Amino acid sequence: MPTLPLWLEPVERLVEAGGVVLVVLAVVAIAVFAMAIERWWYYRVTWRRARRQLIKRWTAREDHRSWSARTLRQVWSDALVRRLRRPLPWLKLLVALCPLLGLLGTVTGMISVFDSLTYSDTQQARAMADGVARATLPTLTGMAIAVVGLLFISRLEHVIRREDQRLHDRLARALENNDA
Repeated sequence: MPTLPLWLEPVERLVEAGGVVLVVLAVVAIAVFAMAIERWWYYRVTWRRARRQLIKRWTAREDHRSWSARTLRQVWSDALVRRLRRPLPWLKLLVALCPLLGLLGTVTGMISVFDSLTYSDTQQARAMADGVARATLPTLTGMAIAVVGLLFISRLEHVIRREDQRLHDRLARALENNDA
């Protein structure tokens, strides 16, 4: 069997220690953190540009006071905020999935520990303790990913609420600046 590069040896040991569920958790973690990076990029670059364009489009209109103009402003701002909020349900799903996958890894690990104990002639406490420790690694991993994901989700929800309010404030202020 070919040897792995030196930088992959810790990953190989981790997979051997925790089983196949750790690979699934790694894929989920990569997806969560990729979505987090994408949202950060969207907020820092795309969101601000889209917000400026919406403010320009709103101030370029002649009618700002009628019911239809206010409704149109609300529809435009809701659509823009919805784009900022778009991946939030997927993030919540993936974060909620992490502890469950960790529990699945623990259950399958414990089953394999008890299965190996039935086939062994000697029932060594040390071997069982190692097996239990190996079986709980997926739960620890799933919980760690979930905690970091929950922190990101909480921060993203805070940013969304703040930016929604800022957008409405800037739309109103843009009209005041044009009227003056």
